[in-house]
Amino acid sequence: MKFTELTVHTTTEGSELVADIMWRYTTHGVAISDVEDVIALQTDRVMYWDYMDESLTADRSGDVLVKAFIADDVAPETISRIREDIEDMSAACGGALPLGTLEMTSRTVDGDDWIEIWRRHFRPIHIGSIVVVPEWISYERAEGEQVVLLDNNMAFGTGEHETTSMCVELLQKYITPQSVCIDVGCGSGILGISAVKLGAAFAYLTDIDTVAVKSANHNCALNGVSGSVKVAHSDLLSNSDIVGDIVLANITADVLLRLAPSIPKNLKRGGTLILSGIIDSKKDEVIAAYEGEGLTLREQIKKGEWNALAFANS
Repeated sequence: MKFTELTVHTTTEGSELVADIMWRYTTHGVAISDVEDVIALQTDRVMYWDYMDESLTADRSGDVLVKAFIADDVAPETISRIREDIEDMSAACGGALPLGTLEMTSRTVDGDDWIEIWRRHFRPIHIGSIVVVPEWISYERAEGEQVVLLDNNMAFGTGEHETTSMCVELLQKYITPQSVCIDVGCGSGILGISAVKLGAAFAYLTDIDTVAVKSANHNCALNGVSGSVKVAHSDLLSNSDIVGDIVLANITADVLLRLAPSIPKNLKRGGTLILSGIIDSKKDEVIAAYEGEGLTLREQIKKGEWNALAFANS
């Protein structure tokens, strides 16, 4: 089978946003090539090598490549839609986030060899007691760990990106036994699945993207939590009678600002709202918007250019 390999040139800060757009239009794989990831592994000592080719970290130009693999017969239409969405995303950022050139190139590739290369990029990711594991990797759970399996269409949140990992960290801090959790913009379902694995009684997941809803339902079944999760194709729970002890939203700051008047209605009194996906320049504006809705900032954490906030509905 032939595929079109679409490459977008962006930055470390823009790579996840571009990848999320690409995942809307393909189930055949998206890969991010960023030298900063390799450098971070060296610095954080997450992995160790006896030897590593120094040329891997020689290019510090800031050019990050995000690649999507698209079935060749639908490539022209799909690439056009991806281009439109990337242009819309760039306009929404308004220069607040460095996105690079966003230049797009494409080429035809044969066969499925790239799938195995893509899969080698992923490893189990440890976030506190949660371990996110690609389904094709054999992993022996250690005592006290909760394993979250994600399929090979690991779209819309894998735990690798700072915005997702900060949500999982804060979730572990504020969740209590038998909590009801709501995830707005659920993507792969990683946050709702993690909540149930950590002891939540039930999790409501919503997303406006049909691919994300399908992916979340599949991952819930893969993890054996479907009976404790409901996934809805929605921008937000329209039923204000459904309220959560914890509400999570890992979305861009502009969307969080638009949702500020809506999200608190689904949060119980005494509950916790966890927001992520917030760049530095938007953080104060987001805090002001949610404090204006009567919530109290409890905690803020930061990784790279990204921020996550925890609010109390006191």
